[in-house]
Amino acid sequence: MVERSQWCSALQALPEEQILSLAKEMLSVWQVRPKVIPQAGLGMLKLHDSALCEPFYLGEFPLASAWIEVETADGTLAEGAAQIMSARTELAEALALCDAVLAARLPGWQQVAELLAAGVAIRARIATERKRILSSTQVDFSLLDDVGGEDA
Repeated sequence: MVERSQWCSALQALPEEQILSLAKEMLSVWQVRPKVIPQAGLGMLKLHDSALCEPFYLGEFPLASAWIEVETADGTLAEGAAQIMSARTELAEALALCDAVLAARLPGWQQVAELLAAGVAIRARIATERKRILSSTQVDFSLLDDVGGEDA
């Protein structure tokens, strides 16, 4: 099983419509309350200079977050949260709902688990493709040693 910290990333590999439609189905039968009001804004990427060890900000990125509580018809409570690099709070809420459903194994968790597995497979294909592209761009500098010149 995939670690919980990777669930949002894997689910985001899928088309947004899939996640939003599944969340819409679940919202129709359960009560969902925000623990914190969903927010969208900008995050700052803070790094440390390697020479002087001084902090600096590399830039901004969009950030949306949601933390929700789900109550099922039988009174079961579960919490879920999501923080994504996007300006769409609706998507963050849908991912938080998926997080709650998977974590508490609420009814319908198998559907979310199937989407999660599909997202993991997509991420794995992307990683394999990136490795293939990276390996095709490597340069063999050892050939430069074999070239003799007047300076040698």
